[in-house]
Amino acid sequence: MSDVSQKFEKHIKIDSQGAIAVDLLAEKTGLSKQLVKQVMQKGAVWVTKGNKTQRLRRAKKILNSRQTVHVYYDPHVLAMLPPEPELMVDEGHYSIWNKPYGLLSQGSKWGDHCTITRWAEQHLEPQRSSFVVHRLDRAANGLIIVAHEKKAAALLSALFQQRKVEKRYQIWVRGQFEFENNTRVDSDIDGRSAVSYFSLVSYNADQNRSLLDVSIETGRKHQIRRHSAELGFPIIGDRLHGLQSETEDLQLSAYYLSFECPFSHTQKTVNLLA
Repeated sequence: MSDVSQKFEKHIKIDSQGAIAVDLLAEKTGLSKQLVKQVMQKGAVWVTKGNKTQRLRRAKKILNSRQTVHVYYDPHVLAMLPPEPELMVDEGHYSIWNKPYGLLSQGSKWGDHCTITRWAEQHLEPQRSSFVVHRLDRAANGLIIVAHEKKAAALLSALFQQRKVEKRYQIWVRGQFEFENNTRVDSDIDGRSAVSYFSLVSYNADQNRSLLDVSIETGRKHQIRRHSAELGFPIIGDRLHGLQSETEDLQLSAYYLSFECPFSHTQKTVNLLA
């Protein structure tokens, strides 16, 4: 019997025809059938056939020989509860959400139930598949686009790659920001070009913190967090690039998105501050 309190992974080669997924996995892992179903629904079970690997969610799925089933069991991940996002726009082909702090842009092999894509699949009506278009840090909050067709995902991703999506962010930093408005930071990230612009919105003297407006030309990992820290003003709550003693959540919000819809060819703008 597997210890349900311990993390493990198993890779099970199917050597017979007609095995029912939940029965086989309960037998091979020692987990109860009820727990196996939960693990499957939360995206921690995968099946490989040939060169194709995909998540396996259906408990009654009939498995065949030459398939391999992968179980990635992590009780810590599986116990996590997704914070609820706010639907801003549903265009059918895609939707735009206000993602809260703590919700992921995409999952891992250990599960996807705490992702914006899985939330969209489970809560949108009519129900649709969801695909990642761009990413927003788990620790950040704000606007994110989710595609509901592969074609939509490709078209929207192309807009980001071609820098045809205007994105704006606001961040809080400690101290009084002393640089000129539209201060440009041009500093490569992981060997790739990255450009950001920072402007002062307001200064709170009582708390000695500044609210900055940020726009970016590129979208590299942790770009705003890293460029803000390079200026000497790490974002409040950023324990990776700022103070490890931070106790607040990351004070970074993606508040503005504007782009030409690849389907209607009209301008779509969402502004959380409007």
